[in-house]
Amino acid sequence: MPNRDHDWLAQAKRDLEQAEDSRRAGRHEWACFACHQAAEKAVKALHLNKGQEAWGHVIAKLMQELPDKIELAEGIIEMGRVLDNFYIPTRYPNGHPEGPPFSHYGPLQSNEAIQYAGKIIEFVSSQMA
Repeated sequence: MPNRDHDWLAQAKRDLEQAEDSRRAGRHEWACFACHQAAEKAVKALHLNKGQEAWGHVIAKLMQELPDKIELAEGIIEMGRVLDNFYIPTRYPNGHPEGPPFSHYGPLQSNEAIQYAGKIIEFVSSQMA
């Protein structure tokens, strides 16, 4: 089976571009979700690069399951935890006590999400180089 790590990383970078487009369009909930997807795919790319297969959608857990020889950047798991909060509630009306998802997200959240997803992608890229 061929190693598809670079395909996963390329899609992660494209998802981050989508997040930036969504932010500019004022669709902050979609920007946050796209950032979650970008970071998840990047970390899965690193797993593949190191000969592992990763399952699940919890970025912090996926990072903790990386091989011990990978020294995680300071704060990167915490960034993953922030992004993990954007997996379900950004998309489903029952993810919050009331109101549609778009009413719960704004530039503050999407800017932070884009920053964190970008840092995770940079970290993964450096580990795969």
